[in-house]
Amino acid sequence: MSENIANPVTQRHWILIASMLAMFMAAIEVTIVATAMPTIIAELGGFSQFGWVFSIYLLTQTVSVPIYGRLADLWGRKRMFFISTGLFLCGSVLCGFASNMGWLILFRALQGLGAGAIMPLTSTIIADVYPPKERAGIQSWLSSVWGVAAIVGPLTGAWLVQHFNWALIFWVNVPIGIISMLLLTRFFPESKDKSPHRLNLTGSALLMLTVSALLVALLQAESLGLLLVAELVIVAGIAGYALLHHERNASEPLFPMAIWRSRTLLAGNAGNLLIGAAMMGISAFLPTWIQGVNGGTPLQAGSALAMMSIGWPLASTLSGCLMQRTSYRFTALLGSLLLIAGTTLLLTLHRESPVWHAGFFAFVIGTGMGMTSITFLIAVQNTANFAIRGICTASIMFSRMLGSALGTALMGAVLNYNLLLRLPESNDPVQQVMSHSQRAAIDTDSLQHMLNAIELSLHWVFAVSLGVAVMSLLVSRMIPALKPH
Repeated sequence: MSENIANPVTQRHWILIASMLAMFMAAIEVTIVATAMPTIIAELGGFSQFGWVFSIYLLTQTVSVPIYGRLADLWGRKRMFFISTGLFLCGSVLCGFASNMGWLILFRALQGLGAGAIMPLTSTIIADVYPPKERAGIQSWLSSVWGVAAIVGPLTGAWLVQHFNWALIFWVNVPIGIISMLLLTRFFPESKDKSPHRLNLTGSALLMLTVSALLVALLQAESLGLLLVAELVIVAGIAGYALLHHERNASEPLFPMAIWRSRTLLAGNAGNLLIGAAMMGISAFLPTWIQGVNGGTPLQAGSALAMMSIGWPLASTLSGCLMQRTSYRFTALLGSLLLIAGTTLLLTLHRESPVWHAGFFAFVIGTGMGMTSITFLIAVQNTANFAIRGICTASIMFSRMLGSALGTALMGAVLNYNLLLRLPESNDPVQQVMSHSQRAAIDTDSLQHMLNAIELSLHWVFAVSLGVAVMSLLVSRMIPALKPH
């Protein structure tokens, strides 16, 4: 697994620009749609289906990531990039024409099917055209796109829905995607494994069934009910077992055996699973703290989260230089320590804490996540040879997405369990304190009791995030103490 020679490509900066445009297109989709959803619901109705607009996108995106990664190795990066980006742009155009929430959810599913390839394929393309010593610095440029999208997305979404039709939030991606495809058509030479291969259709179907059942159970647990969630988990378990048995005996496994035999590849996937879980402890529940416990505004909550998005790309950029001077392991360990420090600081928050404390803590956490995630990615790409680099990169992205879903479900369960213990008589206490009208109607003593209970419950969520961060430190020790070469 030492074949790491980049393709001899001239004018690589155009390929980098094309990849950054594609990454920006996928990154801004997450933030720009969330900002516009109140306006969309006001026009289309269907508030009860609100969660599915986001869940279906995440579901189809996550399920398709490893399949695209394998197809990129078998059929070529360029072909799969064009297919997936075409699906994404087609879904984007159709979303703008949706006449009701049902159609919007269907078209979001199509968008997600296309988005599943954009992140892993752009990272793989960059790994193909830049040698190992340069990859860390170049991949950090891709990471910086997320920081820009976190700031530009909400502002652009708010401006568009205020001055134009909400459909434009989906259509702004079309020219970006077309420019990206044109640049890759002109400057990226196609290359793929010349050996004859076939896609493992049975393994792909079993993987889709396993992940779909598990994600639906996790993402829609509250609306589905305990019995249906249990049935979905059982389906996921049976399909997962069948997938493992099939992969062991398949001539063309979906996940090549080299992935499971390499300590570095295993560590990279385990590390990103943990990063995804820890990230949701911040993204999903820090705004709840700011708006519910602190009584802050949505703008303050969004600003605090933006600090995490700013810290991530800054740390990713620093990691490239640090890896060259030290090693993969040192950089990953340092990132894990920053992640531990940030989640520990969250436990010091109290009702009188200024909001900027939460923002600073989120920034520290973002630096830890950025440093560890880029180190795991570069270590994996520099370990994997060309023939499996696509699926190895995709598996990293897949692990992070799966970790996000697992983290959301786990920490949501921790929060709900603690609230049930401390406020057994209250109906949705978090919603009551976050709504200004409902909060004003609560008498002072009851409000103080409710805030105390929510504060303690959220501290347990942050404690779980800290535990996940500590686990990432242990995984970081599995990364080799080598420099990129």
